[in-house]
Amino acid sequence: MLVPNDQLRDLDERAKEGDVVPFRRGSLLFTHPNAVREILITHDAAFQKSPALRKASWTLGNGLLTADGALHKKQRPIMQPALHTKRLAGYAGIMAKHSLEVAASWKDGQTLDAHAEMTALTLHIVAEALFGTALGPEVDAVSEAMDYNVQAFRKLVRKWGPLLAILPTPQNFRYLLARRKLISVLRRFVVERRTSGVQRDDLLGRLLAARTPEGKPAMSQKQLIDECVTLFAAGHETTANAMTFTLVLLAQHPEERAKLRAEVEAVMPSPEYELTIDDVDRLPYTRQIIAESMRLYPPAWIQGRQAMADVTIDGQPIKRGRVVFIAQWLTHRDPRWWPNPERFDPSRFDETHPAPAADGSPRPRWAYYPFGGGSRSCIGEAFAWAELTIALATLVRRWRFQISPDAGSVELEPGITLRPAGAVRLRVQN
Repeated sequence: MLVPNDQLRDLDERAKEGDVVPFRRGSLLFTHPNAVREILITHDAAFQKSPALRKASWTLGNGLLTADGALHKKQRPIMQPALHTKRLAGYAGIMAKHSLEVAASWKDGQTLDAHAEMTALTLHIVAEALFGTALGPEVDAVSEAMDYNVQAFRKLVRKWGPLLAILPTPQNFRYLLARRKLISVLRRFVVERRTSGVQRDDLLGRLLAARTPEGKPAMSQKQLIDECVTLFAAGHETTANAMTFTLVLLAQHPEERAKLRAEVEAVMPSPEYELTIDDVDRLPYTRQIIAESMRLYPPAWIQGRQAMADVTIDGQPIKRGRVVFIAQWLTHRDPRWWPNPERFDPSRFDETHPAPAADGSPRPRWAYYPFGGGSRSCIGEAFAWAELTIALATLVRRWRFQISPDAGSVELEPGITLRPAGAVRLRVQN
């Protein structure tokens, strides 16, 4: 059902040339786990965000995702505690509540657009968990704004992209209107919190409470909104994509789906049971399913870095200013580390019996990195794992997913994230 587009097929062909190959506009593409480790960990300080991702500030603002240097170092410690594993118990109830509401809203035999459903679900979760506010009827407008953000980014990274993005075209006007709607929603979150006088230890609360050594607000109103836009976008987009891909894979693999359902039924005595953070540890096969889904279809599918100093990566000299790329899409599917890489096999992630590489040796640590790594690893990784586990288990407890007969093929769209390019039609049955 999910098929790579031309860009991903071209990436696959380039990777066949070796572990280091010339890539777009004079950059280099690295695929070996050793190179991934060196770029993300060993020589992390020698790199900054790629020019392409820095252009995303035009759509997302100058938040944590696009910030570099001193601003990134300043902002991350402010936001990290609100997403720490210790905070997950409080968020789990929100994740379970919204997942139960979605599961209860479907009807037996209904055909639905799984991606649209998962986008709405993750939007509701991130709004309430991180900003303490429930989304109302504006959820569709916010979802549309996120779609326009993705389209705008794809335009920006093309040749003449920044020029095309400012032309008075209908598409650009739609983007600007959608972004205005998104920012107005986030401003409402901020205003409601400030006027309420309530102090809460969620992400928005920490952003509002952050102070300089002199006791002044640590960020301007614009910076505050930029961080909210970034977290709101990143907090739902990748999770919605991962959930969608996982549901498709379960629809295509009934044996794995049945095994998953058995595990979930043992933990959830009824479809109405509200999972807790303690239950997440009782769902190891659910986690294996999600991990294998993110191996095959990693929402964060490629990462770029620009060298700020001369450095050597995997034996290849990199001059200051040169751009390098690493691609989860490629390393996660390399047959050296993943035998039969196209096969959906959750047992690869069975921690009690770790699957080896193709030659029988232990699989390299950096053959799998769905959340990146180093100082720029995904700040919401623990939140995402909990959300994915709770949401998937809740939906699977009530429903079986099947590919709709009229579904057809859906191309994968590699942009800021890897997402389906069209509707993903699945049928739900009891």
